Amino acid sequence: MDHSLDRRRFAIANGACIGAWLLAAENHSDAEERSLVEKRLVRLGINALARSPEMNYFADGHRGAAMISAHLMCVDNGFDDAAAARIVQLFDLNWAPTKLCEPFPENDPVPDAVQQVGKALAQGGGVLREVGHDAIFAMHAIKAFRMMPETATPERVQGVCNLIQAFKPWRDVTPDDDVNPPPFADSAAASRFILQEASDAIDRFVGYGQGFAGHMLTFGQSLVELAAMGDVEWAESCRTAFRKYVTVTRRGPQPGDRKIKDHAFSELRPKDARYWKNRGDKTLGIGHVFKYPYGYYDLLARADAPELTRQLDAKAYHLF
Repeated sequence: MDHSLDRRRFAIANGACIGAWLLAAENHSDAEERSLVEKRLVRLGINALARSPEMNYFADGHRGAAMISAHLMCVDNGFDDAAAARIVQLFDLNWAPTKLCEPFPENDPVPDAVQQVGKALAQGGGVLREVGHDAIFAMHAIKAFRMMPETATPERVQGVCNLIQAFKPWRDVTPDDDVNPPPFADSAAASRFILQEASDAIDRFVGYGQGFAGHMLTFGQSLVELAAMGDVEWAESCRTAFRKYVTVTRRGPQPGDRKIKDHAFSELRPKDARYWKNRGDKTLGIGHVFKYPYGYYDLLARADAPELTRQLDAKAYHLF
């Protein structure tokens, strides 16, 4: 999959979408200013990731990654203007105006920002930490710093490293011997493995919520994406942790696990503007609504597996 799409074009379109919504609200000057800002959601997202350790590292980190995911999801999948505009509007209605996304002081970028984040991740030593969010958030931060090198200021880099190091061990079991994902640098094979595990998890956890399936997508995709960016060593440093996560997920619901009502069947998917309109203005949660589909679409494109795609699309409403 070609990830070198014209992100500048989307950023301008992104600003134009914002302008359309704000003009409707008669906020002309702000709309005009924002329409010129490139990669705005990425900037807001890296601000949130870096600031989240000072707030609620887990929930607010999710929100930061969700904004970056949303930008990438729209760009990489060619979302139409209506869908992109609605997504941007949701951020403006919810997180963009908050302290979490406030700007950081202007400063010279750190030349080894990416290396600092990668090393912080690798220090995890194969421990499964809170559903793999150390890897998920590290990948998003690395992606953001590469897309917008000017944002890699000392305060942001330190904030991101603090975030990665904040995650605690979670269900850190011994991985089963038969859990052997392909090398993460083998993008197609690794993506097919992750998608099949997610598909199985959807079936396994019906009636118990789909967090395990959703995080199979986001955790797995983060490692595939790291490897695709050339950071194979950092991706593979998480292999043991990912094997542990697959092991836990394959065990299915456990006695005493809370039952959660399943999503109603729907043919709408996140590529449809109506999907986002129907969700309402205040239903973003902590951002899984953006992170799950970003991982889903990215892995499907890499896997190039039509039958697996059909299988997953038939049940994807459970996730979305």
